[in-house]
Amino acid sequence: MADGIDLTASATALRQALLARRFSATDLLEATFARIDALNPHLNAIVTEDRAAARIMAKTSDARIAESRARPLEGLPITIKDAFDVAGLPSSGGLPAYRERVPTEDAAAVARLRAAGAVIIGKTNVPVFSGDFQSYNPAHGVTNNPWDEARSPGGSSGGAAVAVATGMSAFELGSDLGSSIRWPAHACGVFGLKTSWGLVSTWGAIPPPPERRTPRNADLMVAGPISRAAEDLDLILPVIAGPRDTALPAPGLAEPRRASAKGLRVALWADDPFAPVDKEVSDAVREAARRLAEAGAIVDETARPSVRFADAFEVYALLNHAVVAYGLPPKVRARIQAQASRFSPNDLSHQALQARGARMTPGLYQQIDQRRRAQKRQWARFFSCYDVVLCPPAPVAAIPHDHGPDIHARRLMVNGEPRPYLDFLLWASLATGADLPALSAPVMHSRDGLPLGAQIIAPFGEDRTAIAAGAILEGLGSRFTPPPVAG
Repeated sequence: MADGIDLTASATALRQALLARRFSATDLLEATFARIDALNPHLNAIVTEDRAAARIMAKTSDARIAESRARPLEGLPITIKDAFDVAGLPSSGGLPAYRERVPTEDAAAVARLRAAGAVIIGKTNVPVFSGDFQSYNPAHGVTNNPWDEARSPGGSSGGAAVAVATGMSAFELGSDLGSSIRWPAHACGVFGLKTSWGLVSTWGAIPPPPERRTPRNADLMVAGPISRAAEDLDLILPVIAGPRDTALPAPGLAEPRRASAKGLRVALWADDPFAPVDKEVSDAVREAARRLAEAGAIVDETARPSVRFADAFEVYALLNHAVVAYGLPPKVRARIQAQASRFSPNDLSHQALQARGARMTPGLYQQIDQRRRAQKRQWARFFSCYDVVLCPPAPVAAIPHDHGPDIHARRLMVNGEPRPYLDFLLWASLATGADLPALSAPVMHSRDGLPLGAQIIAPFGEDRTAIAAGAILEGLGSRFTPPPVAG
């Protein structure tokens, strides 16, 4: 609590309190500043602020609320992942070369948040080019996990997840190409929604670099909300959905398939030989399934789409590495591409896929795209029989900081065995490669007190089905709890 305001309440609850005039937007903002002053020096989640501009926005919100002209997100103080441009704020994308870069125009989704009345405080930390699963960079340093400062909050939306978990932001805007929303949400114990591809414009986000932007969303890349409650996702998603031109109407959002557990058709995919998962993580996924089944859901532990995990991962990984390589400096890209000849076309190691993806040719892209379209058809058929897939959001819980210069030399400890660091991409690939919405929702805590979540994959365009399943779990006890530092 800060001055009687519970900063770890849901954004929806904070909005209701603002509209009921229990406190003002200015009061809420000042309480948030006090929380940032108390916690951010240790956590380093927020790397840029403009308090003067935020105070002006809060006063405007107070006036609109007093005049009964409140917009959907009126007066809610938020931070924005430093992958997105925010007019008037340094927007580095984690790159030292862009540290002093100040855009004059908001990213598309940021513009929609601003127009809806959100009070933008500042920017949250990311890895360089949003290209790591930990949030640190030479420009802004290392972000720590609020559950254990010796661990990373994940990446690339790590600063975002920390800001939300600790009440330094009412909610956040994240981006996801390789689980960059879902993994930090899991590591910090909050909700993170990877949206259906194309639902939210990613114009104004890095990657790609600012000088190489295209009107079309990059393959696989999405923007989505990070929050403390499932209901907040339903509040935010209609605001950010839509094209770059905010004058154009947002697309309609399909109603969720189920509003209660009874009859919800759940495919449980808690582990897989191709993608080993630490037992505590798979146990959390099974616990989520158990709670749903007890409440009336139909849980099937054997159901799988007619897509081999290895095939889904190969298609996804090649496209992912092509997207990342597109924005790399030419010398770095050429060095990675040169490695491709060392590997067999059947080699699914992370190094082989990175090199092959970086050397993507029009012909290879066409082949991969055909395979991907076939996989998407298989997923669509699968979802005619099932409503959601419940699976791990990542192979492990929050990891100790590891900034070794060679990403391929880093290791994850899964059930006591070392695994490649880039295994973070495995469980991300199922939803991302098929453009599907996927929600990382908190479930329980590990023996070490770390958050453990579950990933809920839903049919394409049915983001609200994933949200509804998360809300059902939340009602069954799988909910956000504040880390001790924010209590």
